[in-house]
Amino acid sequence: MLPEKLLQDLPPLLPEQDDLRPVVPTVYGSIEYRTWRRRLERLDEILHTGRVEEGFVRLALKRQLAECQREYQAGRRLAPGLCEGDQLLFQRTASVALRVTLARTICGGSYRSFAARLADSTLLQWFCRMERMGRLAKIPGKSQLQRYQGMVRESELRAVVESLLESAEEEDSPLELEERVELGTQFLDSTCVKLNIHYPTDWVLLRDAVRTLMKATILIRRRGLKVRMGEPRKFLKAMNRLSMEMTQKARRAGSRRARKATLRRMKRQLKIVQAHARRHRDLLAKRWPETDLSHAEAQQIIQRMDAILERLPHAVKQAHERIIGGRKVLNEEKILSLYEGHAAVYVRGKAGAEVEFGSQLLLSETRSGLIADWELVCGNPEHDTVLMKRRLDRDRAHRVKEAVGDRGFDSQSARTMLAERGVQNGIIPRDPKMLRTRLREERFQELCKRRGQTEARIGIFKNVFLGAPLLAKGYENQARQVAWAALAHNLWLLAGLPVKRTMAFRQAA
Repeated sequence: MLPEKLLQDLPPLLPEQDDLRPVVPTVYGSIEYRTWRRRLERLDEILHTGRVEEGFVRLALKRQLAECQREYQAGRRLAPGLCEGDQLLFQRTASVALRVTLARTICGGSYRSFAARLADSTLLQWFCRMERMGRLAKIPGKSQLQRYQGMVRESELRAVVESLLESAEEEDSPLELEERVELGTQFLDSTCVKLNIHYPTDWVLLRDAVRTLMKATILIRRRGLKVRMGEPRKFLKAMNRLSMEMTQKARRAGSRRARKATLRRMKRQLKIVQAHARRHRDLLAKRWPETDLSHAEAQQIIQRMDAILERLPHAVKQAHERIIGGRKVLNEEKILSLYEGHAAVYVRGKAGAEVEFGSQLLLSETRSGLIADWELVCGNPEHDTVLMKRRLDRDRAHRVKEAVGDRGFDSQSARTMLAERGVQNGIIPRDPKMLRTRLREERFQELCKRRGQTEARIGIFKNVFLGAPLLAKGYENQARQVAWAALAHNLWLLAGLPVKRTMAFRQAA
């Protein structure tokens, strides 16, 4: 059940009557479908009995009421809250948003493909509470699915996950599990989440800048706001031609000198494009009411151009240092993407992935496979010891009694920190002598053997629930998607665990 402290801080829900829902048709001859259906039915039961759905709706309602209060104080709203009808409608919308986002995360794929699958599946419509007796089901499109995912923040989803784990840990759990979930022993590991960016070649970043700025300029000029310049598509064509020259000259004699000359031409082209884009950006900011664009649409174009104009000088300097100057640039100073500024170089030295580009992700797994905690690092990778300390700081209930990890988490400061917090040290030592000594302990041998499953759990979490690469844009949206993946993963795993009534049925048989 939800923690009492969390319940006290959340607004109450208005009672509502459940709609009559048609029975899901029975399908014979497909064990895969029946397994899939039983898992969704059990998942629907957990959302009710574990009060996960109630907690999510109340968190979303709290955020909506705060937004109404801000609009009321700004004079854009007549009342500071929601009337009864609006609140009931919002509660139903939040419930649908939770179920739809969970179903899409479990099924995988894009918003567009899941919207088509939801419209075609009676079972998914039943789970998402969209099919009601006597009414046609209204299926959301890809844009609405994306808005559903953004109804709550990452911190609010973390509270829902923590309440679910607390409910599964209880002896008399409302989830009716045969065995309570043990959260004391947790296995930590960090990995790299690949972002949806191309290989970070220096001159390709310059081409991306021209492409984004000129496409935004075309949008502005179509609205009648024009500054004297040549046809924008000519700049796109010229930069593409220079990009092809840069690629072709890498395979010829004297390529170093030729690439320097080509980069100088690209830099001259960039100065012209940058000046034209800035003038159009300023014109749009001043005269957008004269166009058919709304204020939000105009701000979106302006913010897109500002992000490129801000990062472009750093990208030009980086290309100059590496290609013309022939000097190395530190990984901490590199720009890997103009659109994902927090992307970093992740050197892991693994087969097939010696160097990766993305964000560092810390996962804390319980013995039963549940994701107890996570952290998506914004920016350059951090030491595993630092991540472990922050994970223990987030453990305010002091559930972690034993921490297990690979050699990356081992250090003298880490051993001291675990001893001060009263947490048993199950981390593999870096020192071979210390490792040989610890391998004589039976408990340590057991933990090392179990830790091998954590790599598989990370692969399942990344490839099945999160998606590789991560398609969300911006760190805030990416952190929220990781939280959704953790919630969906834990619910799916709990739905597969044996329950008490299964044991009673077997004994009766």
